[in-house]
Amino acid sequence: MMSPKAMAIALLAAPLFAVHAAAAQGTQQAPPKSPKPNWQNLDLQQDGNFGISTERAYKLLANKKKATQILVAVIDGGIDTGHVDLKAVLWHNKKEKPGNHADDDNNGYADDMMGWDFIGGPKGDVEFDNLELVRQIKKMRPKYGVLADSDSTRLSAAERDSLFMYKNMMNDYNQQLGEARQTLASIEQLDRILTGMVANMKKKSPTIKDFEKYQPQAPGEAQVASILIGAMREGMTYETFKNDQIEDGKKHFKDEIDYNLNFDYDPRAIVGDDTTNDTQRGYGNNDVKGPDADHGTHVAGIIGAVRTNSIGVKGVADHVTIMAVRAIPTGDERDKDVANAIRYAVDNGARVINMSFGKSYSNNKKVVDDAVKYAMSKNVLLVHAAGNDGKNLDGAANFPNRTYADSSGTAENWIEVGASGWTNDENLVPSFSNYGKTSVDVFAPGARIRSTVPGSKYNEHDGTSMAAPVVTGLAALILSRYPALTAAQVKDIIMKSVVKVDHPVTVRSGNSPQSVPFSDLCVSGGVVNAYNALKLAETYK
Repeated sequence: MMSPKAMAIALLAAPLFAVHAAAAQGTQQAPPKSPKPNWQNLDLQQDGNFGISTERAYKLLANKKKATQILVAVIDGGIDTGHVDLKAVLWHNKKEKPGNHADDDNNGYADDMMGWDFIGGPKGDVEFDNLELVRQIKKMRPKYGVLADSDSTRLSAAERDSLFMYKNMMNDYNQQLGEARQTLASIEQLDRILTGMVANMKKKSPTIKDFEKYQPQAPGEAQVASILIGAMREGMTYETFKNDQIEDGKKHFKDEIDYNLNFDYDPRAIVGDDTTNDTQRGYGNNDVKGPDADHGTHVAGIIGAVRTNSIGVKGVADHVTIMAVRAIPTGDERDKDVANAIRYAVDNGARVINMSFGKSYSNNKKVVDDAVKYAMSKNVLLVHAAGNDGKNLDGAANFPNRTYADSSGTAENWIEVGASGWTNDENLVPSFSNYGKTSVDVFAPGARIRSTVPGSKYNEHDGTSMAAPVVTGLAALILSRYPALTAAQVKDIIMKSVVKVDHPVTVRSGNSPQSVPFSDLCVSGGVVNAYNALKLAETYK
């Protein structure tokens, strides 16, 4: 899925190219004011920000019975295990002896001291991978890539269906590649214009006043000045705009072209597994950080960053232990790795699994479904991010999901999470968040969430990837006080204790905004709430 930041960068550069103008006009306007620090844990009535009332919930818990430590697995791209706000809450496998290259606990993974990396091997770690779309096309191309429409008459019905699917995938691929190339060119053009403007100003660090009084001297400069003024009014400096929007934008779309959408790129040799065997286990290495742990570290901090050290940020759960399971590259995850990551988490005692990832195509949904069924049988709760495409999932593919491919039913202990913002108005749902009246369960804070990032630093990220760990942290908080509850009961509590939203909100419908009742966006019709959930949990047996 495209990150909200990448989507914002693409739309930011859009006015410089007519092809993107409609998309730019259709974006939702940002809320008028910034959220308070730690807003995701604040209370709407008491603090004015639509958080989940975590701080209020802890007042409810004062002098209550002793809490139990709850193990949560984070399946992601890696976690910085040295982060000052996380290292005290990270899981250590006490059954494993460090450095002896032996599987001391006989779980199939040698030296898994803090978790496991399913996208690493003896030669290093995978950072980038193809989109699943590219992998599927590469698989089908030898047979269907050479067929013309006239050839379909000699194909069986099943083969004609496959040919139709192949052509649709090629159309999707060409569209994504074209958009990535054009957006990269747009950002590069914006960069060239901005560099020229700053040179004309003869200032290293121009301010908003410099851009407001700037007299355009070349085509595009008026548009760029307007973009910079808008960004600066929302708190950006010239330097942060240049680094976070332009440079990061160029890198994102260049990586997409060079790796995610490149048919000639295949990093899997690093892992050294049999890519044709989706039931294979035991591969990987014990490097749970990997080459880019930004996303996973941010997710982990939302769940359980130390609440009592007076530094950094506060996680939702105060009695949580976080297990790092690396399986998600920059690109699309592989079903085999996801299935093994779920099984590893379950077998090593996780009660809740956070899954802040997703894709539009699946190679082998059954192998993931089997792992999900295994988690269900072991009373484990799965929390999954709904995705950042601004789509209605009731009619769009998004994997993994709770519906089993063999038509045997759905995963009951599964919570699908959309992202919400801090203002209780029409802007409550950020334009990037997926939604679905039957396919998304709840919403949770997922815009401008400040959390941990590598190097003992902190940063704001947006996305349903941030909303899911808010719910994961809430589940861990409930279980820490009521450890006898089943996964199904915890889900029931979370669903029934939401703060209902009784006003319409704006969502994306294609490239146009649309006002809809919030009740049409998810099953529960509300935003999760820790205070309500803990009060309700007390009534469960």
